[in-house]
Amino acid sequence: MKKLLIAGFAMSILAFTGCGSDDDGGEPTTPPTESTTLSGQITENRTLTANNIYTLDGRVTVTNGATLTIEAGTIIKAQGGTGANASTLIIARGAKIEANGTAASPIIFTSIADDIQVGQTEGTNLDENQRGLWGGLIILGNAPVSLNGDADAAQIEGIPASDTNGLYGGSNAADDSGSVRYVSIRHGGALIGEGNEINGLTLGGVGTGTTIEFIEVVGNVDDGVEFFGGTVNASNLLVWAQGDDAIDIDQAYSGTIDNVVVVQGAISDHGLEIDGPEGSATGSFTLQNVTLFGSDSGEVADYRSGATGTTSNVLVTGFTASADVELDNNGVSQNFLDGALTFANWEVVLPTGVAAAEDIFVEKVGCAMNCDDADDANDVPEDPIILMPTFTERAANFSTAVADAASATVGATTSAFSWTFANSKANLGF
Repeated sequence: MKKLLIAGFAMSILAFTGCGSDDDGGEPTTPPTESTTLSGQITENRTLTANNIYTLDGRVTVTNGATLTIEAGTIIKAQGGTGANASTLIIARGAKIEANGTAASPIIFTSIADDIQVGQTEGTNLDENQRGLWGGLIILGNAPVSLNGDADAAQIEGIPASDTNGLYGGSNAADDSGSVRYVSIRHGGALIGEGNEINGLTLGGVGTGTTIEFIEVVGNVDDGVEFFGGTVNASNLLVWAQGDDAIDIDQAYSGTIDNVVVVQGAISDHGLEIDGPEGSATGSFTLQNVTLFGSDSGEVADYRSGATGTTSNVLVTGFTASADVELDNNGVSQNFLDGALTFANWEVVLPTGVAAAEDIFVEKVGCAMNCDDADDANDVPEDPIILMPTFTERAANFSTAVADAASATVGATTSAFSWTFANSKANLGF
């Protein structure tokens, strides 16, 4: 605040001294008007203020050394577009974003089609079913990731390889990409290639120096929040009506994700999708205090590709009898047997037709041979390795049935999400 007051005082002096004629008899000068269109690269520090609505036009990148500051209550509306032209905000390695909203004045990323106005927290014409109207928010850092071939860095999905600002990963676990608090990201996930969309919030190699908390993602085509490696801790995340997975972990992400609510929509896939390392570098995640609200479609969770970590204090409610928690190959099953992948304190509101909480936990074999064959009929499945007792039987040690969500003793503290668009529009009662 002191810096803002000093800056304002300096501006008033400049404005006053500029009102008279200079020594050459020139005309009075007028300070330039701030452009509210964001495009191309932001190479110097810039602040976005809540008295404007800003337009994100195309792929916009905050480059190494620059900081983008966004005031509480600021609204950024993104133009549409697909492929390389999708409107997306990228915070490159070495750059920072300081987007610190409040519960009363969140920062909102939405589509140009949204009729929301300055001072409002929601418009009237879009809901959770309007998806893919722009890209998303991508934050990239220098923290460790586990990559194929043990590469030092990778290009984040959704950004053309020709754009080196799309690189993420490094060796600085404490890397600082800034802070993102009380931010709502709506109607994103534009298509950038066949079967390839942008996540609501993408975190690639983001370090522990970064603050990620009180984040909402609504109506995104692809994942809600995806962690590509890194060590950043994140808390108070809500994802509503995503098209793919709500929370996605990849490439040996090694932080803590705490207090999560997932509200599945009509086309949602998994509440959780958890992958492990791709290279030799290992990592272990902690995911805790989670409430998963299901729908008539979609799965509870999928653990894959050698995932390692702990998932605890989870409430599962509103899913159908076909929804499950899967270990989907022998690599991740072995990690469970070895104690590198653990589960604790899951409570399940039983769907109709499900007899016990442990019945939603299943080991599904992967492919052992001919896995790349175009004809899946030629695949040779793996043999199950969790036997006597099975994974389902062992799940009785960490899962319990409850009558309803009100009876649960685990899950998220939902009052943390009273400020969200989802709570307002879906009448969640938070």
